[in-house]
Amino acid sequence: MTKTYQEINEKIAKGEALVMTAEEVSRLAETLSVEEIAEKVDVVTTATFGPMCSSGAFINFGHPDPAMRMEKIFLNNVEAYAGIAAVDAYLGVTQESEKDLTYGGAHVIEALIRGDKVELVATAKGTDCYPRKKIRAMISRETVNEMILHNPRNAYQNYPAATNSTQDKKYTYMGILKPEHGNVTYSTSGELSPLLNDPFFRTIGIGTRIFLAGAQGYVTWNGTQFKSDSERNEFGIPLLNAGTLTVTGDMKEMSTEFIRAAYYKKYGVSMFIGIGVPIPVLDADIARRVSIRNEQIETYIRDYGNPDHPILAKANYKDLRSGKIEFNGKMVPTTAMSSLKKARKIADLLKEQVQKGEFFLTEPVQGFPENKSLKNLKAID
Repeated sequence: MTKTYQEINEKIAKGEALVMTAEEVSRLAETLSVEEIAEKVDVVTTATFGPMCSSGAFINFGHPDPAMRMEKIFLNNVEAYAGIAAVDAYLGVTQESEKDLTYGGAHVIEALIRGDKVELVATAKGTDCYPRKKIRAMISRETVNEMILHNPRNAYQNYPAATNSTQDKKYTYMGILKPEHGNVTYSTSGELSPLLNDPFFRTIGIGTRIFLAGAQGYVTWNGTQFKSDSERNEFGIPLLNAGTLTVTGDMKEMSTEFIRAAYYKKYGVSMFIGIGVPIPVLDADIARRVSIRNEQIETYIRDYGNPDHPILAKANYKDLRSGKIEFNGKMVPTTAMSSLKKARKIADLLKEQVQKGEFFLTEPVQGFPENKSLKNLKAID
């Protein structure tokens, strides 16, 4: 049995679509065949809420009087990139404050979404058409023309777990790693994770409508560092870094419940972002993919104490989520860097929105690259 996007959207409009979260479908697969699931279920909601450093926002402040071509821009003492237009800027979440390294672009973005006022300080050389040379103003979501979240690399398809073989504590974007393999950290929502439920991107591509930080957003390109030639296990799941998404949405519609700034000690600023993706169950193959369970999703464990991050072992997410795994001859505690609780809330909320006819599916206008590998930068100095 096969379905189309149009058929599923018609069922959504009539309130007749059967929508389930990916966790619910994984349990359903214990009693039903994939063919039965394909016939019964129309949409499966997936979600993740974790640190996504490659994120940021375009902001248009509007012209002051007299007009100005802003060349240096600071928002709450955090520099934003001004080289795109007169009063436009791009603020990256990892950009740090000049006065406080624990505060950065992520905190400014969270403040703007929350409705707080943010200090804008800008300077310029002045031109005939843009004579103003400096300005200080207070901006907010109500005063700016646009504030658009545009994240170049979000929702990693899989990511290696981390440990530390050295005798020193390591401070990383995977959290604090204790000496001599004292812990293992990982970052995924496992069987609920969007790209693990569509490992070959049959339904996720450019134009896919998604839940983005509380608003409806879109997948606008494949993410940077997108890799499609990763090693996969017998279930088609990549064992290391693989697919990623570029996502875009209106920050004025977002909620700080689903986007939060973070600071990692001795590493820097990042941002937790909530993403939910509805997957249409078009056929039995997709039903098989969305029925994936944590014990079928594996990843490698890398040594972050070594600059080359060598692979030390392999683990599945059922074991990682248990809170401890047997590793290097001992039981080692495991910790998630992402929030399963928040991911579940997003998946449930997205399910409710689809059921109510508030969220319709979009068919991708273009797929992602096939057989794409990554290139490394070669230093000459």
